[in-house]
Amino acid sequence: MNHKLLSALALAGAAALLPACTTAPLAPPSQASVAAYRETIDLAGRLSVNYDRDGKLDTLSGKFEWHQRADTIDVALASPLGQTIARIQVTPQRATLTQGDKPARTAADIDSLTAQTLGWSLPVSGLRDWLQGYAVGKDGQRFAASPANSSVTTADGWQLSFVSWQDPSAAQPVPRRIDATRAATASAGQLALRIVIDQPG
Repeated sequence: MNHKLLSALALAGAAALLPACTTAPLAPPSQASVAAYRETIDLAGRLSVNYDRDGKLDTLSGKFEWHQRADTIDVALASPLGQTIARIQVTPQRATLTQGDKPARTAADIDSLTAQTLGWSLPVSGLRDWLQGYAVGKDGQRFAASPANSSVTTADGWQLSFVSWQDPSAAQPVPRRIDATRAATASAGQLALRIVIDQPG
């Protein structure tokens, strides 16, 4: 067998291998579980809200700061330019919402308090879990998100999607963007939230 024939056979063999390389399956999504839940976190990010007010769709966006301890949650909501719109504190005894110079308003339930005051319901009790990649599913079981298992319907009717992660390849990733939607209820209209965490705690 001459040199030219050997070269031709070698080239043909290499060409035959190319399709196998280009069509190789992609690596499966990360199976890593979300980072362990923590009672104490401090987060900052952006919030976009689409909500139904008196039969009309309204939209707002802004920034938020979230400070969570074992028995207290403090939330500051601000305009896109950083002007504080409202401050919220939730303890086991009550929820308090303050807007500017207006007297503070209190209630036992922060969801209904924010609905009455802001026009849309901020699900603080749910966010305590969601911001860390957890939820209680409609089956009553604890849900832990991951890049490979990123959506769930909660026990109280929210459709959650953990859209992106701070570092999806990490051994224990933490959420970056969370989308949450809920159909209209007897006490509140349809609501959609988009949460982007810029400074994970």
